[in-house]
Amino acid sequence: MMIDKNKGLPEEILNLPESSFEMVQTDEIKDEKFKTKPIGFFKDALLRLQHSKISIISFWIILSIIILALIVPNITGFTYTEQDLAKRNLPPKIPGLENIGIADGSRVLTNRKKDSLSDTNRYPEGSIIEIVREYESKGVAMVDVKVDAYALAGIEDDVYHWFGTDYLGRDLMTRLFKGVRISLIIAFFSVITNVIIGVIYGSICGYYGGKVDMFLTHFAEVLDGMPYIVITILFMILLGSGMLSIILALCITGWIGTARLIRAQFYRFKGREYVLAARTLGVPDVKLIFRHILPNCIGPLITRAMIAIPGAIFSESFLAYIGLGIKPPEPSIGILLSDGQSVLLQYPYQTLFPAILISVLMIAFNLFSNGLRDALDPTRRGEE
Repeated sequence: MMIDKNKGLPEEILNLPESSFEMVQTDEIKDEKFKTKPIGFFKDALLRLQHSKISIISFWIILSIIILALIVPNITGFTYTEQDLAKRNLPPKIPGLENIGIADGSRVLTNRKKDSLSDTNRYPEGSIIEIVREYESKGVAMVDVKVDAYALAGIEDDVYHWFGTDYLGRDLMTRLFKGVRISLIIAFFSVITNVIIGVIYGSICGYYGGKVDMFLTHFAEVLDGMPYIVITILFMILLGSGMLSIILALCITGWIGTARLIRAQFYRFKGREYVLAARTLGVPDVKLIFRHILPNCIGPLITRAMIAIPGAIFSESFLAYIGLGIKPPEPSIGILLSDGQSVLLQYPYQTLFPAILISVLMIAFNLFSNGLRDALDPTRRGEE
């Protein structure tokens, strides 16, 4: 049948009966069902994070230190301000370990006259454990003697200082975990404040762009170039030394990195089709920023915040170490390190325990942050 293009299709073709048509598909052909339940972004990230053993171990280490910081100062039997000069500079003594010669409260005294060991007023009965070395100096018999520091100070046998005591007789274990608590509080509050300021600042820069972005970005660069120590000293002069001054000092320029991250993410997502469609429908800017664009930045933002926490702990410890920390007798890791380094050769344990704890804490946070960064990477979505 010839069809005239100018006249269109013939009437008999347009009115064909249903019997002229044949269904080519069959009931046996069906779309294959999903074998597993659909997985969201954060659940998928959690599954990937669980495959990183180092990150999981780091998480449990961080959680354990936080729990210890909350519990230990309340169960040691000592307060962090309690002083007793009779107990000053005592070595560590831990129940159970003292029987095997580890953390038994002993100390080696050097260059002692051998005749003085018989003086019971100076060396009470049971305080001398053993003579380590005997020698003669200028015709005088000298010894190095290992003593029980607790018995030498006249302290009862049932008194234990697991990490020893400082120069004022304060329990170092209580002060250390109290200091960890204070350091973590300062770190968390400063990081949360920096995240809030950085998100708002970076969102405005990235969303509006142009002159607004240029002005705000240059202003942030000016702030970033200001001397950090000078700013901290000014806050200490105005507000006095304390947690508030340190938090404010950490927040002056700490939000700039977060703002740059959010700005870059906004430039990446604000031109996407769904954002343009929402703007066309009249969605206000605030809703576009916080509902349509910002959720895409959650992954990098969480990773940035986790990485910033150990940095804030280190900054607080550094300020305390150079004398710009919180007021005594409040402890922090930096203050304990500063006090311990002055007697490092005589009483190394006063530096050892704070140094180990801050090292473990910072390494754990960094390893956990690395695992979290990989888990929240959208390019790895769906990987096992």
